[in-house]
Amino acid sequence: MKLKTVISRIEEEISIRQAEDFDNVGLLCGVPDRDVSGILVCHDALENVVEEAIQKNCNLIVCFHPIIFSGLKSITGKNYVERAVLKAIENKIAIYAVHTAFDNDFFGVNHGICSHLGLKNMKILQPKENNLKQLTVFVPSEFSEKVKEAMFAAGAGSIGFYDECSFTVNGNGTFRPVEGSNPFSGQQNIRENADENMISVIFEEYKQGQIVTAMKQAHPYEEVAHHIYSLDNKNHHAGLGMYGELDEPMEEKDFLQLVKEKFGLEMIRHSAFNNKKIKRVGVLGGSGASGIRSALSKKCDAYLTGDIKYHDFFLAESKMLICDIGHYESEQLVTQQLFEILSQKFSTFAISKSIEKTNPVNYFI
Repeated sequence: MKLKTVISRIEEEISIRQAEDFDNVGLLCGVPDRDVSGILVCHDALENVVEEAIQKNCNLIVCFHPIIFSGLKSITGKNYVERAVLKAIENKIAIYAVHTAFDNDFFGVNHGICSHLGLKNMKILQPKENNLKQLTVFVPSEFSEKVKEAMFAAGAGSIGFYDECSFTVNGNGTFRPVEGSNPFSGQQNIRENADENMISVIFEEYKQGQIVTAMKQAHPYEEVAHHIYSLDNKNHHAGLGMYGELDEPMEEKDFLQLVKEKFGLEMIRHSAFNNKKIKRVGVLGGSGASGIRSALSKKCDAYLTGDIKYHDFFLAESKMLICDIGHYESEQLVTQQLFEILSQKFSTFAISKSIEKTNPVNYFI
């Protein structure tokens, strides 16, 4: 199977276009027309991981963190990034990263953390804004179903756990073909009255191009009357972080002990105890100080993340237990999640999980 085909099938599950603007995701190096012999899944595509891929005959590495984050002006092997990329290129190994595309996915990084903790009633902590649009198109009644089907197939009308969502209004449309037109119905210079449907669908912004193309291809008119609006609605099924609830409230120390056991931790940095039980828990894998206020606004009793700075702990304001479990530690489930997704998508070649250590942080206890 060609690399470009593999990537296309991965993106059926994890849309790379829902990544944050600052991120560098997708195919970082590799030739799209090259055949894939095997996939190695990892957290960080470091030099030792590339060597592991060579030994396992895997010529595609699917990683969480992008090894190339900012631009490279040279690739001479002078630092850990260049050494990894150089080894990959020399051995014809492609590297593909998902990072914040998987962070923003409803069933991505943070869903994995919540599930591992046994949380219920999970919701997005920081829903995506300026992400939803509405398309309204006017269609001859007899072509209404064809146009809807085309837009649905292109990704329109998906709202949370529902798809093929639309709203249709019947009405009467008028138009007058003038010189140069080639009308589907009617005659030049005579006003035409047509029974038409006004169809409205909602979609995520990154799907706009493919939906408009599909809609026009299915539409019989040579000039397709349609409107596209940006919505103020937040997308509550995509975004950073997640929160949910424990089956039963827990004492703060018992909750921290649960987290230590679930994530195999030797220590947890946390804010002062508030002498209140933990029921609602917010999480954000990686560097998550930006989610503290959101967790407070959702009335979370505890918030799990990594890379919390000294002054960030004060933001708890005696209302919430802030827990810094470590950047890598909060994302440690990702490799298994990606492995399971890819194993379900591909059966014609080997999918392997990296066994190499890539966490740069060590602890002396």
